[in-house]
Amino acid sequence: MKISRRDFVRTVALGGAGLVVGFNGRGIFAADAAKQFAPNGWVKIDIDGAVTLTIGKSEMGQGVRTSLAMILAEELEANWSRIKLVQASPSPVFDDLGTGGSDSVRDGWRSLRKAGAAAREMLAAAAAARWKVDRGSCAASNGAIVHTASGRRFEYGALVADAAKLSVPNNPPLKNARDYKIVGRRTPRIDGRDIVSGKAHYGIDTKIPGMLYASLERPPWIGAKQKRMEEEKAKNVRGVRNVMKTSRGIAVVADNTWATIKGRTALAVDWGEPPPDAFDSEAHFKRLELASRERGFITRKEEPPPGTAAVARTIEATYHYPFYAHAPVETMNCVADVRENRCTIWAPTQAPNRLQKQVADLLGITLDKVDVNVTLIGGGFGRRLGVDYALEAAEISRAAKVPVQLLWSRQDDMKHGHFQAASVHYLSAGFDAQGAPVAWKHTKAGSFHNISALDPKEVRDIAWYQDWSWGAYDVPYAIPAIETAYVTVDLPVKHGPWRAVFAPSSVFAREVFFDEMAHARNADPLAFRLDLLKGADIVKAGRVTIDRRRLRRVLEVVREKSGWGAPVPKGHGRGVACNAYFGHTYIAYVVDLRVNGDGHAHIERVVAAVDCGIVVNPIGVEQQIEGGIIWGISSALGGEITFRGGAAQQGSYADVAVARMRDTPAIETHIIPSNGTEPFGMGEPPVPPIVPAITNAIFAATGKRIRRLPIHPEDLA
Repeated sequence: MKISRRDFVRTVALGGAGLVVGFNGRGIFAADAAKQFAPNGWVKIDIDGAVTLTIGKSEMGQGVRTSLAMILAEELEANWSRIKLVQASPSPVFDDLGTGGSDSVRDGWRSLRKAGAAAREMLAAAAAARWKVDRGSCAASNGAIVHTASGRRFEYGALVADAAKLSVPNNPPLKNARDYKIVGRRTPRIDGRDIVSGKAHYGIDTKIPGMLYASLERPPWIGAKQKRMEEEKAKNVRGVRNVMKTSRGIAVVADNTWATIKGRTALAVDWGEPPPDAFDSEAHFKRLELASRERGFITRKEEPPPGTAAVARTIEATYHYPFYAHAPVETMNCVADVRENRCTIWAPTQAPNRLQKQVADLLGITLDKVDVNVTLIGGGFGRRLGVDYALEAAEISRAAKVPVQLLWSRQDDMKHGHFQAASVHYLSAGFDAQGAPVAWKHTKAGSFHNISALDPKEVRDIAWYQDWSWGAYDVPYAIPAIETAYVTVDLPVKHGPWRAVFAPSSVFAREVFFDEMAHARNADPLAFRLDLLKGADIVKAGRVTIDRRRLRRVLEVVREKSGWGAPVPKGHGRGVACNAYFGHTYIAYVVDLRVNGDGHAHIERVVAAVDCGIVVNPIGVEQQIEGGIIWGISSALGGEITFRGGAAQQGSYADVAVARMRDTPAIETHIIPSNGTEPFGMGEPPVPPIVPAITNAIFAATGKRIRRLPIHPEDLA
């Protein structure tokens, strides 16, 4: 369900018919305090007892709406079957919506608990006043307040009018974890039935009266100019209404999607030949290789303590990480209805406020003239933090003077996305005369000019460089001397965050090189990791605090559950990798695979252990682990994007060889009970360690070290 700004304001205005409590990261408040607060969401209890949660986090398959509803229901003691969800839209009320960074559940944990507890306390106080009893004799249970001594009860709906007259408590008592009835229980998705039945509404499902359909032919490389096109042939296609030039390409507008596709094909735009210096990914890799040997911007520097032995032996290696596309199942799409000085948008977006602002800027109107309706998202992975597709739709609608649905084709999505940038990593390790590691160096050469909508405005200081090298500067191992650096290389193609942002490339290089260090010492790679996670339990790595105890624990669990150390058949291998994702979520994998004689690697089993703090929904944690593993298999075994003549070469799932059902291994997920007091992210953390675990298993099976992704059969044959 979604709600427009006007509908929301109307809902809050009717708060007298129910109990409405707002919340944000700073506190909780009554509906009439909205002008003093910018909320993250609202809780409304109607006179019929229904509970409506209005939230600003987008659902893109991660199950976040279920988890947030569970947090609320726990503290509110709500009847789970009576909870409804409403998607917030950007407005003066909701001015900071957005979904990314695996922070949705973590961000909502405290505020939703306090909002639920506040509403519960207000309802209990209202019931106590009705019965003329002490508040302490009243308890909340399953959508009702019960007088424990007499057994009398009021359903929530009967109390909301009285409760709404009370002040919202600033610090309502929160439940103890031992009393949880919903949080921590395996809970099916609250919107699962709608999704599997086709009732759920995604962006691509949007239809409004009078809507036409558009497809956009975009320049294949930056700076490309249209030389000729068959405009009349395109217009002669049945159903085509118009062909128009826009600032972003050439749009074909028609009565249906088939006509737009046929019309765009008939248009046969000739973009000429790319210039000799057009972007080429192989040439870019050569620049990255050279840059990886430069000193770069130092992101972490730890001098060895006095008495550290001198380096007697050094090993080094260079790792190549390719460009990747996000490739969501639902391609980019948007419905825009521009009429005079107003615009209404329906979009599957992770960044509704950014979308609203940039559309307003494009059209030259104020924010309050742009209404953004956020739909379900058929896969985001960071791609939908960009809003280019909405800008395209708004521009076409303004020119066509009708509402328009712009739909990207699969090729459009593959070739014109905001790619995960390629990088090259140079690592070296120094050992003393006794073979102990005493020095570590990791230099990442990556992109600089992020020309997507995500280009940071702040000065590029150490925090900026660290953000672009997650997994490099926050190396968790206890090595006396550590130096990490980032070297910038200009990249003239759109790029931005991918699933797990910028960590996958760095963790791939780090964890494979760590195995190379273990091999150089003739040490077991899992035992070697545990050995170098001794010493101080809590360490500071730049802005990240790492708890080595939690990382040791996940490694110990996968060692036990995988049967690590047991012999494997010839042609089979077992590999390990781990990561502390931004110091929050700790994951370790053990991968079992076999390599066929033709060089194809088949991953048979993955054993995962995860410590993600408090677990709201174990099903959600398992699903994110499973999805992250399959995502990683795709990127390991053939998901790259290459560029020639300035243009991306791949255009379909066949070209990037994403993992199929036949490629899915048996997956065991072991959730580690945590001493943490809050939940941490699970959308991104499962991705970074899986590829190095796969490549380390390949080495164990074949003796061939993988230092460049993706893995091709000829690399293993």
